[in-house]
Amino acid sequence: MEEKIKQLQELNAAAELGGGVDRIAKQHKQGKLTARERVDKLLDKGTFVEFDKYTVHRCSNFDMESTKFLGDGVVTGYGKVNGRTVFVFSQDFTVFGGSLAEQFAKKICKIMDKAIELGCPVIGLNDSGGARIQEGVLSLAGYADIFLRNSLSSGVVPQISAIMGPCAGGAVYSPALTDFTFMVKDSSYMFITGPEVVKTVTSENVTKEELGGAMTHNTTSGVAHFAAENDEDAILRIRELLSFIPSNNMEEAPITPTKDDPNRTEQSLRTLVPADPNKPYDMKEVIEKIVDDGNFFEVQEHYAKNIIIGYGRLNGRSVGIVANQPAIMAGALDIDSSVKAARFVRFCDAFNIPILTLVDVPGFMPGVKQELGGIIRHGAKLLYAYCEATVPKVTVITRKAYGGAYDVLSSKHVRGDINYAFPTAEIAVMGPDGAAQILYGKAIAVADDPVAAKKEKVDAYREKFANPYRAAELGFVDEVILPEDTRPKVVQAFELLSNKRQSNPAKKHDNLPL
Repeated sequence: MEEKIKQLQELNAAAELGGGVDRIAKQHKQGKLTARERVDKLLDKGTFVEFDKYTVHRCSNFDMESTKFLGDGVVTGYGKVNGRTVFVFSQDFTVFGGSLAEQFAKKICKIMDKAIELGCPVIGLNDSGGARIQEGVLSLAGYADIFLRNSLSSGVVPQISAIMGPCAGGAVYSPALTDFTFMVKDSSYMFITGPEVVKTVTSENVTKEELGGAMTHNTTSGVAHFAAENDEDAILRIRELLSFIPSNNMEEAPITPTKDDPNRTEQSLRTLVPADPNKPYDMKEVIEKIVDDGNFFEVQEHYAKNIIIGYGRLNGRSVGIVANQPAIMAGALDIDSSVKAARFVRFCDAFNIPILTLVDVPGFMPGVKQELGGIIRHGAKLLYAYCEATVPKVTVITRKAYGGAYDVLSSKHVRGDINYAFPTAEIAVMGPDGAAQILYGKAIAVADDPVAAKKEKVDAYREKFANPYRAAELGFVDEVILPEDTRPKVVQAFELLSNKRQSNPAKKHDNLPL
């Protein structure tokens, strides 16, 4: 028995050493943790259970049979995060550059299958040079097997990707299919083709960072949702994200006790939202005044900043928050912000997370670039997402709600459940200036004093429509509230809606305007 135990210990030691001491040292020199160190930091201490630790590849091409590492370049298994079970895979760059091959992919597919069966989130820690060329089509098949499971898992269990090194070629599509993508500044990148290929094909000179670095994908492409300072920061933020979302689509997000009084009023909201419709303010401050303990976990902070998305808690319960940002582009909806918010709304709806919408929107962004870029189709994605969502939806109109953007952002007409408005709310087809010009343009032009005539018409329109009371008369706004009462009102509304039951017509699947 002692001999057998010794053999087991030696195998475990070999597997845990990955590609060897020298390669581990090189990984550390680059400021990166090893695959196992990442798993250890992600999971609650002592909870990791590893699968397929002794797996090796079966390739005999290019003298590969002489080079084998236990685990074949990926660490897989399950453990707990804040006491809840998650499945995890962590690619090991010290073994064949973390390249994916047949056995490597089978290990990942095994935990993904188990995650669906058991209703647990899947977290992928990516650090890979791509497909293992020596295994040819088997590597490509491995990727496709993972992509299929990403698709089947979507809306069933949360899927989170962390890019902690290279991720190129076909490998990028698995993170793209998952719900949230974290990237690490200065050490991670994603692209379909690298700078060398780009230069050969298009003659463009670009660096890896410019083409696919963390900030590129967080600010410009929108591919990534978070930019972490280092591996540890990414892991801590993954743990925080998990605290806001449920383990699967049959459960609700965990409740976090709070000492923050649900009936707390916030007098500063009276002055935070200016009465002047043209004066900007920071909607993030409004959010922080409303949520428990001022704790707002923002998603895609650096992308399409004219709209804000993220998670907060109200009386301990998780809510998804969508809010226009008047400080950026006056909060107008454009292509990027519409797609950003639409995907977030659909995730919340898929995983039973109620949605709070804070509205201050002058409309959709005008312009040739927006129209030719497909603002109609992309704006329809956000409209579709809100129409489709059956989770509790509470809306607060803080100021402007003009045109089609009013309809889109969880209005009564798209099944918003409880809709509030501040006294400063303006709900109309368009702003008073534009409306007066359209309605009374000829009369103003021939008036003795066109400036005074226009002012008179603008004031008349504003008095009639640039307020919340016409909408309230019609039942489109349930209540006009004092700004300081926003927190207790929305807490009360979500409590009322906690047992909401609503379903959509039976269908194979929808046809979202992609």
